[in-house]
Amino acid sequence: MATAFSSDGEAALRRELGPTAAPRGDLDGFYETDRAAAFVRDGGFRKVALQFPDELLADAAALAARMEEATGAEMYVLGDTTYGSCCVDEVAAEHVGAEAVLHYGPACLSPCRKLPVLHIFGRQPLDIGHCTKTFRDLYPDRQSHVVVLSDVVYAHAMGDLEQELCPEYPNVIFSRVVCGDPPGPALPGEERRFGRQFLVEAPGGLQDCAMFYVGAEGLALTNFMLTWNRCPFSSFDPTTGCGRHETLNVNRALMRRLYLVERARDAHVVGILVGTLGVAGYLAVLQHLRELLHRAGKRSYTLAVGKPNPAKLANFLEVDIFVLVACAQNSLLDSSDFYRPIVTPYELELACNPAREWTGNYLTDFRDLLPGACAHVELPPAIPAAEAIPDISLITGEMRATHLCEPPASQLPPSTTLACRDQTRALAEISPAASFLESRSWRGLEQRLGQTPISKAMQGRRGIAIAYEDEGREQP
Repeated sequence: MATAFSSDGEAALRRELGPTAAPRGDLDGFYETDRAAAFVRDGGFRKVALQFPDELLADAAALAARMEEATGAEMYVLGDTTYGSCCVDEVAAEHVGAEAVLHYGPACLSPCRKLPVLHIFGRQPLDIGHCTKTFRDLYPDRQSHVVVLSDVVYAHAMGDLEQELCPEYPNVIFSRVVCGDPPGPALPGEERRFGRQFLVEAPGGLQDCAMFYVGAEGLALTNFMLTWNRCPFSSFDPTTGCGRHETLNVNRALMRRLYLVERARDAHVVGILVGTLGVAGYLAVLQHLRELLHRAGKRSYTLAVGKPNPAKLANFLEVDIFVLVACAQNSLLDSSDFYRPIVTPYELELACNPAREWTGNYLTDFRDLLPGACAHVELPPAIPAAEAIPDISLITGEMRATHLCEPPASQLPPSTTLACRDQTRALAEISPAASFLESRSWRGLEQRLGQTPISKAMQGRRGIAIAYEDEGREQP
């Protein structure tokens, strides 16, 4: 825990990029340069940003040169992303005036707000025969209802896997990767989440289906298991060739998240962490969270600190808990090493919106909470404090208020955060948060201006610290 709040940067200096995941002789096939070049030419783009994760940066220069030769457009390589590499970094792309983004590698497939985007996942190899055999071993009953999900880097091989399994398993459903929001409303029984789309035809709906995931263990699989926590999961890891029934105790994970909900109910000051500037709807959910916290009688501060880490967030001691507004894949941040817990917007809603009840369905996409979305719940009307039902904290054992305050009026009174700073009528902004931070900041030694006697400069020791020139001689 001691190293979580300070770092000498040695890990970053010593970190080495691993070998590229792309076959050296087939860059065009792995990165689908023909499809990418057609996207640039058809759109008439003259400046294009190429976004790479760390593991693919070794191929960035060669690929940018090939794309410039094929399209005649200027290519800019984006390496160090503002937030997560799975999200499209529109902020960095706008710094170079890019008109479109080619996003390479794994992606969360969150819809973007401004720029046209083409996702190129990279065609990682998949042993279809081995994967098929593993599926048969995990599901010996040929009538099993199974939904097949995959990491995006294996999406290109799902058609071949479907041809192998569907003749034997008539009730197997293959999900389809969809970039952006699908047009039109969802059909009855159709699931649209995390860039995946599939139609469930089981008699009891999705809860009667099992899930088979093709990909390595990681955030994507954890996100799926928490969201569809009523479905048994199994997986096949193509890099190791191992298949297994997932033994991650989802109930234990949910217990941990519900404990954080209780911590959010106890909090008085909440820090809203901006974890994305590119996912559509992030401004709307920021405003929604501010209003929710105001109605719940809690103070809130909006913080944009880039990629959150314990050292950054430890600077805000007055904050009791943080809520992270990020893409669905990066929302479930493990905050065990942080000074204060970090919750998701859905967990904050469970804590502060009395009308929202726990139904067993876990939501990681913050867009589901916005007005007009499938899981939006209106805030109930405010009630007087005298009529509020008392509530006892399960952590501290103290009583806490559960009633909501009146919503903010549309006509706000004149602002008092601006005041005259000097005789020139200059304006200074008075921020309660800044005043608090100023009161606890370290000021150093007392200056005592005009009180310290003036003395002549004296010659000190000469040389370097390891061997001063007068080392060993007695000082006069």
